[in-house]
Amino acid sequence: MFKHWIVSALAVLLVSPLALADTELRPVTHEDVWLMKRLGSPTVSPDGQYAVVPVTEPSYEEDGTVTNLWLITVDGSEPPRQLTAAKSGESGVHWRPDGAKIAFSATREDDEAAQIYIMNMRAPGEAMRITDLSTGASNPRWSPDGETIAFESRVWPDAADDEANKERTQEEEDSGINVSRYEGFPIRDWNRWRDEKQTRLFVQEARAGAQPTDLLVGTELASSPGYDGGLQAVWTPDGDGLVFSATENLHEAAFATTRRHLYRISVDGGEAERVVGADDFSCTGPTFSSAGDWLYCSYSPINEWVYNHTEIARVAWRDGSADGDAEVLTGDFDRSVSSFDISTGGERLYLTAMDHGRMRLFALPAGGGEVEALDPESDGVYGGLHAADGHLVATWESSISPIEVVRVDPSNGQHTALTEFNTERAAELDRQPFKSFWFTSSKDREIHSWLALPPDFDENKQYPLVLFIHGGPFTSSLDNDHVRWSPHLLAAPGYVVLLTDYTGSVGYGEEFSRNIQGDPLATPGEELVEAADAAIETFDFIDPDRAAATGASYGGHLVNWLLATTDRFDALIGHAGLISLEGQWSTSDAIYHREIMNDGLPWESDVWEEQSPSTYAESFSTPTMLTIGLRDYRVPPNETIAAWTYLQRMQVPSRLLVFHDADHWIMQGKEARYFWEEVHDWLAKYLKDE
Repeated sequence: MFKHWIVSALAVLLVSPLALADTELRPVTHEDVWLMKRLGSPTVSPDGQYAVVPVTEPSYEEDGTVTNLWLITVDGSEPPRQLTAAKSGESGVHWRPDGAKIAFSATREDDEAAQIYIMNMRAPGEAMRITDLSTGASNPRWSPDGETIAFESRVWPDAADDEANKERTQEEEDSGINVSRYEGFPIRDWNRWRDEKQTRLFVQEARAGAQPTDLLVGTELASSPGYDGGLQAVWTPDGDGLVFSATENLHEAAFATTRRHLYRISVDGGEAERVVGADDFSCTGPTFSSAGDWLYCSYSPINEWVYNHTEIARVAWRDGSADGDAEVLTGDFDRSVSSFDISTGGERLYLTAMDHGRMRLFALPAGGGEVEALDPESDGVYGGLHAADGHLVATWESSISPIEVVRVDPSNGQHTALTEFNTERAAELDRQPFKSFWFTSSKDREIHSWLALPPDFDENKQYPLVLFIHGGPFTSSLDNDHVRWSPHLLAAPGYVVLLTDYTGSVGYGEEFSRNIQGDPLATPGEELVEAADAAIETFDFIDPDRAAATGASYGGHLVNWLLATTDRFDALIGHAGLISLEGQWSTSDAIYHREIMNDGLPWESDVWEEQSPSTYAESFSTPTMLTIGLRDYRVPPNETIAAWTYLQRMQVPSRLLVFHDADHWIMQGKEARYFWEEVHDWLAKYLKDE
């Protein structure tokens, strides 16, 4: 059954071996995972010398978490310096083209909604607020001449100005009726009920007291029934307009794929013009070349497949508009592009992509060509990529190295740490690099897994196996830790944790990801059991008689599938998992792609019944703990309640935790800590050594 396996342990520490040798290591606690500082994407100055990064300091106390901006020198010549000190967080940082100022969005002092602030980077002083909209302002973008700022605000569709928005909001409050009104799909999004407001694009002189202009008010695009924002706006090179991403067919989401296209609108107003778009693809994230002659975007085909790689495409830009059709540049690269940026001179594109459980760096000529890995041996996870002045700035983390900002040499892919926000805490922890191994499944597919080892690991002992199943399914078990589902925290009581990239996972080629279509649970579930068997056969330190499985979201779906189809695990833990394919489809906030995944509508395809765990409820026997957030609209709570009902009816030992203020994720600190206490208690109950 297993043709081969390969074992490796890859890691690059941000702390020296000497520092580790002088430190008495200890097991990971939830406090370690939760209180690690969380870094956002760095934003590099136009001259490439500085970067601004948001740094969040988490807390277990209500309103205790703070986020502030820090300034980093890209050459590493000076230590990071804190720029802001406010209780509220800042977001959407953008440098003025001359590097003299930054703009960002924040809620400060008496602000009832986030506003745009400007900070002088060449002189001391506090940030100055320049907007005062009742509906708030976010995602600022400086014009090429540095005199004007574009930003977004969510406003009432029929409101022509801020006074009209205030009046409409007051009318809603005065009515005393708490009602949502819908005439089409979708009605919810992750953890919120959709309201009637829409995201529109504004411009304003970059000074306090200036009047903003709503560029989209009254336009055919914003007035169309399927309009939705998510604009990601950029200025055109001549400064006469903006290019942004939007959709016109959101109202068709119940029966069609939502398409996002690129539009141009003049700063003087008028109708928005579609510049890149067609029915068979979406285009988002507009980015201009430094010379302004090409417009790049993230390109996603729309076809009969649920899963398609995200590509990089470009279109010529001449005389203030697109000239020609979109040209896909990465069509021969069998990986999905997560993010990209253009070199300062415009000759190369740098990108990140999942590859065999890592998020790696790649490059290709700006006009297309062969995609090359910057460092074929790179490990860990890169993010927040920016190209600047002959080098790259990004975040990087691995299974044993918490996230920090790094500078990357594009000639060899080697990186140098620019920050040490988490180094001291990380140096205290007993965490070994993940082990990587492969096996060949019964369907002759090459399957990759990671192993997270317990603290004080001794290969001569035997440890229970705990399978952790990633969500998605179109993602991957990456070589990093995780604030919500930390493999090291799961392993801390003395378990070996197995993270398997089952069919459907990303980073192994488009075909591997697409193979899950029409087979959403059966083959992935089979591969998870085979992965456990392969790990036990390969590693003598795994106890063959003690095993459990855990998972969340799609991983929770697969936990329920294991509950329905096997009794080889001693215990199961599932968070936000479906019990019925049709049940989730009919109540979730996103539905059409599920029809494609399951070969048609529920009354057209046998997949819906054959691969629903509820179909096999009479076989439920494994002790199972279920958890759910009551505000989860992606996998609505009734799915977990139904699974609980089946377990109780079949008199299976079970436990249910309902987090009333949580959504798809349990992200309130004290609740997250309690969740992990329950996880460890449940595993200890069934995996203890008799």
